[in-house]
Amino acid sequence: MTDRPAGWRMPRPKQMEKMASHVGRNAPPTPVLGPNDDLPAEYWQALLDDPRAESRPGPSLPALRLSQLPQHILRVSCRRCSRVVEIQKADAARLYGRDARWKNVGQKLLDNTCQVRTGRYEEDGCWPQFE
Repeated sequence: MTDRPAGWRMPRPKQMEKMASHVGRNAPPTPVLGPNDDLPAEYWQALLDDPRAESRPGPSLPALRLSQLPQHILRVSCRRCSRVVEIQKADAARLYGRDARWKNVGQKLLDNTCQVRTGRYEEDGCWPQFE
């Protein structure tokens, strides 16, 4: 069963050539961007207007060092197995150093107790989500 209306038939080759010659005539020319060209302002504004865009400036939570984190209890969960690991900031600083990045510490905490092992390096381990 087709979605064509009753009485529809394929255009003849001459009709197709005529239709093809009209394609793109009335369309405004769009500049082609190269790899080194700046993106248009509309693109950046659309990104900023997106509700998922972070409103707070500065580095993200995983990129901060332990000494820069504001919270007392640090929590990291696995997006794969839903396991949650919590540690006090003082204990994490004592074990890994004050200048350790929270991303690295959280990954180590999850890896030390990971229960999802397939035997393949690419698939093993947990997928951290920092809270």
